Amino acid sequence: MSATNPTPQEAVERGEAVEAAPGRIMAGEMAEQPAVLRRLLDEGAPRIRAIAEQIAARKPRFVLLTARGTSDNAALYAKYLIEILLGKPAGLTSMSTTTAYGARPDLTDVLVITVSQSGGSPDLVASTKAAREAGAITLAVTNSPGSPLADVSEFHIDVLAGPEKALPATKTYTAELLALYLFVEGLRGGDGFAAKALPELAERILGRREEVKALAGRYRFAERLVLTSRGYGYPTAKEAALKLMETSYIPALSFSGADLLHGPLAMVDNVSPVIAIVTDGKGGEALQPVLDRLRGRGADLVVIGSQESVEAASAGFVLPTEGVAEEVQPILEILPLQMLAYEVTIARGQDPDAPRALAKVTETR
Repeated sequence: MSATNPTPQEAVERGEAVEAAPGRIMAGEMAEQPAVLRRLLDEGAPRIRAIAEQIAARKPRFVLLTARGTSDNAALYAKYLIEILLGKPAGLTSMSTTTAYGARPDLTDVLVITVSQSGGSPDLVASTKAAREAGAITLAVTNSPGSPLADVSEFHIDVLAGPEKALPATKTYTAELLALYLFVEGLRGGDGFAAKALPELAERILGRREEVKALAGRYRFAERLVLTSRGYGYPTAKEAALKLMETSYIPALSFSGADLLHGPLAMVDNVSPVIAIVTDGKGGEALQPVLDRLRGRGADLVVIGSQESVEAASAGFVLPTEGVAEEVQPILEILPLQMLAYEVTIARGQDPDAPRALAKVTETR
């Protein structure tokens, strides 16, 4: 685009007024993410730590996580944090067991964390209320402190992302990830130091729009995408697939690298586009045999990860992860993939702000 006719994201980056154009809201909210992360670290962290200390004192025996959509991917990230950093068992709940079947398990001394951007979905509220009545310690993590979910929960963490108007969640997702990381750190008495550099690194990534735009050209006419990762990167693969599907309408399938080898690899051939999120750490190491198999099948492999991992792929996006703890890298990994979903959607002539058939608050029961 020329200087006189910038895209919505270019205008946001230059601090200019953005005219009513497709994608202007999503572009603006993606650009807000460094500021949201800073606000959460500066203003939210002390409150989160205080809540974590209160809950830790009650010694929950295990953790259940409840969420839908994008927040479900944040909850999956928290599951990895809890099991790896705390050594506690954690699971993702099936809300229909409570809301449809009326099951009432004994949740005494269980911590139930419900993650929701809006805090308004009836099944989230009902299952959290039932969990509290069944003896659980209930914690809501939302972007809406006055929501019904916050009201029925014993504890509440505000992710401080500010109003999010675009239908695809971007800044609320990274805010949920950071809030959950700070909470788990608080449970184990940590200081969350590993997250301090995230706002600056996020700014650097979001400033590399032209690189992402070049990648987007590979997928403008794609009929299907496969995304894969392992460990902490797996929730990123799931969230990226969701963003691509809900904005560009490209069917995007996400798999754990291990699961990909158990059958789905058969659908990958030399014209199959595959995006691999290669976390710098044990998750990335565990993914290497999968990458070898994908290369062996001639897949069009794009890697989001370290310089070394990108060099071994058809193309990719190098993340500034040197010296960054593996457990917080997902907060950075998703950023170029949000941008990719935006750019692919714009290239296909669609509006990422308003995907068809979707609403901001999805009221499932």
